[in-house]
Amino acid sequence: MVQLIVGQKGKGKTTEILSKANEEIKTASGSIVFIDRNSAHMYELSNKIRLIDMSRYPITSSDEFIGFISGIISQDHDLQSMYLDGFLKCARLEGSDITDTILKLDKVSSMFNINFIISVSLDKDELSEEIRDKVLISL
Repeated sequence: MVQLIVGQKGKGKTTEILSKANEEIKTASGSIVFIDRNSAHMYELSNKIRLIDMSRYPITSSDEFIGFISGIISQDHDLQSMYLDGFLKCARLEGSDITDTILKLDKVSSMFNINFIISVSLDKDELSEEIRDKVLISL
């Protein structure tokens, strides 16, 4: 399942997503990956969560981002959840419609039984109707 944490910059999305990841790892039966645009939050995450710093990889499009996510999934058969903070930057979707990418992640989620929790710097009313029902928290 794909769940979105939405709101404009500075509203507390990162705090929410970090809290959710740290809470989930306490009872997780599989592994958890946290993808961020840099490693600034390294010390705020449990050391049991794998942090991936996207600034280290030459991703230039949302399709490459989906390929990157698929590569992570192919290497970790115990993957339970992926947390994606700063989604617009990580997926190279700033100023673009995110609907297709979110729907692709939803298909990947169903295929591999992986939860995606994603923070997006948009308000709920800026999302298309197709993905509005995926909003978990609107700040």
